[in-house]
Amino acid sequence: MPISKAHATWNGDVPSGTGQFTAGDSISGGVTYKSRFEGGPGSNPEQLVGAAHATCFSMALANTLATAGFPPASITTEAAVTLRPVDGIPTITKIELVTEGRVAGLDQEDFARYAAEAKAGCPVSRALAGVPEITLEARLADS
Repeated sequence: MPISKAHATWNGDVPSGTGQFTAGDSISGGVTYKSRFEGGPGSNPEQLVGAAHATCFSMALANTLATAGFPPASITTEAAVTLRPVDGIPTITKIELVTEGRVAGLDQEDFARYAAEAKAGCPVSRALAGVPEITLEARLADS
């Protein structure tokens, strides 16, 4: 498997400086203190973690469903990443995954079971095992 790479540069001190990042061929953005810690415009690392987690989980769930004989028409996942001080240090304390699938021939209970299985096996979920709380809400879309 290929090695995935990203690049980041920070200029200046944290309160007044600026940062830029790139990942892959099409992802880039800017980061400031305000965008990371005050909800200001721009991007932040926690959004990138959320995007990575939502994408990886969606792919893992699609694979889990297809392997079980229920190939999905679509999987849509949102990730909300909470950053809070822990012992005075900014720490990711919670990630909330909310996923919706369009899957024929499956009931809600089985969909939730497959989603939990996918969460446990998703490489990004596994990499984020140190996050104290990762929740999952899984629902089937009306067909």
